[in-house]
Amino acid sequence: MPGITLNSSKKLGGYEFFEKVLGSPKFIVAPMVDQSELAWRKLSRRYGAQVVYTPMINAKMYAEGTRKPYREQNFDTIHGEEGGPEDRPLIVQFCANNVDHLLTSAKLLEPYCDAVDINLGCPQDIARRGHYGSYLQDEWDLIYEMINSLHKNLSIPVTAKFRVFPTVEKTVEYAKMLERAGAQILTCHGRTREQRGHRSGLADWEKIRAVKEAVSVPVIANGNILFYGDIERCLAATGADAVMSAEGNLYNPAIFMPAPSPSMASTSSSPSTPASMYLTGYHPRNTSLALEYLSIVKSQKTLTTPSAVKGHLFKLLRPALAKYPDLRERLGRIRVERAERDKDGGSAWEPYEEVILELHSRLEVDIEAAKGKTLEELSPIDPATGFPVLPHWLAQPYVRPLPAEPDAAKPPQESTKSGVEVIGQ
Repeated sequence: MPGITLNSSKKLGGYEFFEKVLGSPKFIVAPMVDQSELAWRKLSRRYGAQVVYTPMINAKMYAEGTRKPYREQNFDTIHGEEGGPEDRPLIVQFCANNVDHLLTSAKLLEPYCDAVDINLGCPQDIARRGHYGSYLQDEWDLIYEMINSLHKNLSIPVTAKFRVFPTVEKTVEYAKMLERAGAQILTCHGRTREQRGHRSGLADWEKIRAVKEAVSVPVIANGNILFYGDIERCLAATGADAVMSAEGNLYNPAIFMPAPSPSMASTSSSPSTPASMYLTGYHPRNTSLALEYLSIVKSQKTLTTPSAVKGHLFKLLRPALAKYPDLRERLGRIRVERAERDKDGGSAWEPYEEVILELHSRLEVDIEAAKGKTLEELSPIDPATGFPVLPHWLAQPYVRPLPAEPDAAKPPQESTKSGVEVIGQ
């Protein structure tokens, strides 16, 4: 059964681990700060995710344990839900630049997960200041030592998630070094460290293919997964064993599911439109997803941070809230204090539910007005991106227009922006 650690003295690795413990997954949800928390992991699994990562955990802070809320807020071992039967297969991700801190933290969470991942891909300013993530990618000796320490001292595998270099040759050599160090799965994000935010641009699937061809461990492809149809295109182009989604999952947690009926997607009897090739997946009502997510939050003993809840709701409901800005403003004004959140019964989340139900009611009118039209007819192509814009009541990707070259390759300036940052695309 996937996610259940086998009772054996032999530690599984590589494809044996990928197949026997993880269940040969194809659909994987990325580690995302303040966004791949337990409630979201549960929702994602309901809609096809087969392996999910925790948000990145700072190994130094978790190891020291001097800030009690940090451990509780980042992985709650008290209530038995995180890493429990409903939360497997699970990979815990750490950021680190110190071998001892990393090993101490990994040993603490070793019983609650199926593998430990090292974040070598975060491109954000906070990673540069903290000296972790992609800002370690030139320190190969340190990276080797961190991976090798976990490989030798944990009873579960160590994996690594990284970004590509500007050249294929250096990217391949880097990946081979990670494998030699002991990484049992490699997740390759096909963007460079400089490609982030509005400079993200396209991920380079050719570099992912080069990595896949150069190593003998499973490779997960990360980047350019916006629609369900992109999954097979990515697997075919890269030869990867699985795909990982971050932003695509946040805007539509059903991204891994095909359309449930012919009425939801193109059929041979309906005329083909430019949007047809993108509409083969499942795009549920966004308000229904938002209410389902809140019901999971309310049902758990494990607490969810208010910032995570608000972040998810704004992403899920983005197109609908653009249509009804008064409700967007109401949603933004809601504040949930820790003391209120910690009360039994989930009453702290009721103000969010009230706004979502009001939005749901308004969308019913819009849906009624569109009756008789196909999804293709309701999904015009955006000339700025070349992708369809689905009806505003459906979950759908947020597509950024590609940056103009050469700006996409320029190192970003220091940012003072705070709030939720997405790791991976």
